[in-house]
Amino acid sequence: MSEKITPYNDTSRSKKEQVTEMFDTISGNYDGLNRVISLGIDIKWRKRLVSLIAKAKPQRILDVATGTGDLAINLAETGASEIIGLDISSGMLEIGKKKVSIKKLDSTITMVQGDSEALPYEDNYFDAITVAFGVRNFENLEKGLSEIFRVLKPGGIFAVLETSVPTKPPYKQGYNFYTTKILPVIGRLFSKDRSAYAYLSESAAAFPYGDAFNNILKKIGFINIEDLPQTFGVSTIYKATK
Repeated sequence: MSEKITPYNDTSRSKKEQVTEMFDTISGNYDGLNRVISLGIDIKWRKRLVSLIAKAKPQRILDVATGTGDLAINLAETGASEIIGLDISSGMLEIGKKKVSIKKLDSTITMVQGDSEALPYEDNYFDAITVAFGVRNFENLEKGLSEIFRVLKPGGIFAVLETSVPTKPPYKQGYNFYTTKILPVIGRLFSKDRSAYAYLSESAAAFPYGDAFNNILKKIGFINIEDLPQTFGVSTIYKATK
């Protein structure tokens, strides 16, 4: 994936800095807008990812790029004793903390501000690690994945939920029209940041999905790699172990 795709096309700042600003800016509208954009199907995708993680019966889980904490909260269903939701955006985390408190999950879930490419944890620390709609925002994809590999225990499970592009007609044509024409309009209507949802659609289209992403995971050192396309291929769940 090209690192040139950034929210604001500001060459004086890194992608990481721009992504952080973008999510801080749209944090208040992010959850509601995502429900509209995905027609609520993203809820089902997260549940499927959680069911994969639950089979491994992890006790310590890290949710990278947790955003407002939807997946971290869902992961409480696995029975894990410790769940850490990590994100670079303080704006997203503040909303996530409120959601965790409302669900009375403060004793299980901790929301932490941090960089996915420099995780503040020791080697072989987590039983499971997840990322939902976050890996495409990494400034250096391989560096972020290498950090995840480092802090995952041997035999631990890594699961990613990320957008992908349908390859079969008419879903391919419909997806292209929706993401390039409709999604940016919805973003402009609901968000004060006009660039944000144009970036999200562009970054989704550029992300190395399917076999391309599988090969990157293999290069990092992951094994038992599987990809599970969801809803005609508009998103994919990737599962791997260390």
